[in-house]
Amino acid sequence: METTQAMILFNLRCPDGHRFEAWFKDGAAYDAQAAGGAISCPVCGDTQIAKAPMAPRIVKGGSSSARERKVAALMAQANRQMTEVRRTIEEKFDYVGDRFAEEARRIHYGEADHRDIYGEATDSQARELEDEGVGFARIPWPARTDS
Repeated sequence: METTQAMILFNLRCPDGHRFEAWFKDGAAYDAQAAGGAISCPVCGDTQIAKAPMAPRIVKGGSSSARERKVAALMAQANRQMTEVRRTIEEKFDYVGDRFAEEARRIHYGEADHRDIYGEATDSQARELEDEGVGFARIPWPARTDS
């Protein structure tokens, strides 16, 4: 007897209007991850995610198309690579938490020695850093657990 694993694809959006897709085991898995802040926008990193208008597409493991299997494999590969990026950053960079914007400025303006840092910044802090020419990147962390 063959068993199939159903997955559902949701169209999602952040408050800035960035749209993206994500696969979930079911609607309850999406709800739990969204409530826990485990889903982040791949563009800006915001975790205030909502479902965007969509036509639901449900795929059963045994009947998925070659294209859907290829997309799922690419998504899994990307998630593994981003998990490795996260691990490397957490091991080698200094975590400065919500002081990220302040520390990035101090380094940029030569008030502190250069070092690799990571932390959190609000959208408005990120815009201010961009306006000042402070170099940084927003990285959407992959969830620590699979849906």
